[in-house]
Amino acid sequence: MWRRSVVSRLSSRISASSPLPNPSPILWSRELCAVNSFSQPPLSAESTAAKLAISGIRSDANTISAAAASATTPGGEISSRFASAAGLGHHYARCYWELSKARLSMLVVATSGTGYILGTGNAAISFPGLCYTCAGTMLIAASANSLNQIFEISNDAKMKRTMQRPLPSGRISVPHAVAWATIAGASGACLLASKTNMMAAGLASANLVLYAFVYTPLKQLHPINTWVGAVVGAIPPLLGWAAASGQISWNSMILPAALYFWQIPHFMALAHLCRNDYAAGGYKMLSLFDPSGKRLAAVALRNCFYMVPLGFIAYDWGLTSSWFCVESTLLTLAIAATAFSFYRDRTMPKARKMFHASLLFLPVFMSGLLLHRVSNDNQQPLVAEAGLSNSATGEVIKTQRRKKKRASQAPVAYASAAPFPFLPAPSFYSP
Repeated sequence: MWRRSVVSRLSSRISASSPLPNPSPILWSRELCAVNSFSQPPLSAESTAAKLAISGIRSDANTISAAAASATTPGGEISSRFASAAGLGHHYARCYWELSKARLSMLVVATSGTGYILGTGNAAISFPGLCYTCAGTMLIAASANSLNQIFEISNDAKMKRTMQRPLPSGRISVPHAVAWATIAGASGACLLASKTNMMAAGLASANLVLYAFVYTPLKQLHPINTWVGAVVGAIPPLLGWAAASGQISWNSMILPAALYFWQIPHFMALAHLCRNDYAAGGYKMLSLFDPSGKRLAAVALRNCFYMVPLGFIAYDWGLTSSWFCVESTLLTLAIAATAFSFYRDRTMPKARKMFHASLLFLPVFMSGLLLHRVSNDNQQPLVAEAGLSNSATGEVIKTQRRKKKRASQAPVAYASAAPFPFLPAPSFYSP
């Protein structure tokens, strides 16, 4: 009886709210009664909603669907919450990845790791120390890149290639990004200080300040920002060397010098390719003041030639074998050829070719350094941590280094210094 009374009331509601012409409540009532007359359990909310949706009764279908959603099982609620938490975690992980410019940061880590391996000398490479150095460098680089984006929100919003970053697009708040940058930077500095040494931690902290608080504002003030940015990019391999050896020696300057000179053609090509975007963002790049691109191309070509002697210096100072002289010379001449091509024909395809050549140059150059490195702990320190050396040790190291230079071929020393007067002049030791 109670089933039929419920069905009757439901059929009356259907007939009253049905938008169809000539409603027939009796037929609907008979159909529902026939269904309920069987010895089956009552209709579920889902099946009822399906039948009402078929009949076009939208209001009742929405009501029953809402009731079905409210009757979700506890297991379903847990699954829904887990999926929501997973989606939120993926969202923030993606934002942190983009704030950190993770691919660029991994390139910085690669240069730091290369510096660490080169700085070990004759000693065995400490895998935990290498991991700590790379992790600390990654955190510092992530913090610096995040601060860079925090300071440039309005500029990034005007550029096509940056307007979809987390901060301009509103996917993450500024306080959240500041907290992430602060935690990452502090963690990286503490990790380097506790697991390597204070010199490495100091270099990392100084580089963070230089990048975020000097280079970043200079981008909107003067084209010299490119050269300041090149100094920032040259410090990570020095950091790795200091983490491994606790000192900065003459040999430790080879890879930083290569990175410094390499960044100029790399960023000049990028500035030419993105000149309109940089102008829209308000960045004072050299390309903005050089419509013809002639000065920009000349700067790129000049710095490519500055890299030519580095292979000879690395061999002359006992860092690598003689094979590296040949490989580095061919490599630098190859990138110089693309720069010369861009100098003659300042078009977008030529700039893109030089840019791609610069992307290939750095990993090949670092691989050559690692492949042909000579284990040598006879390095004259420029800066050493307290307690690691004294005057007597310094004299011994200096004498050993001079003997090492005497064993090398004289023409190599002249070839490495003669074309560029600002490089160290060759010297020969006679007992």
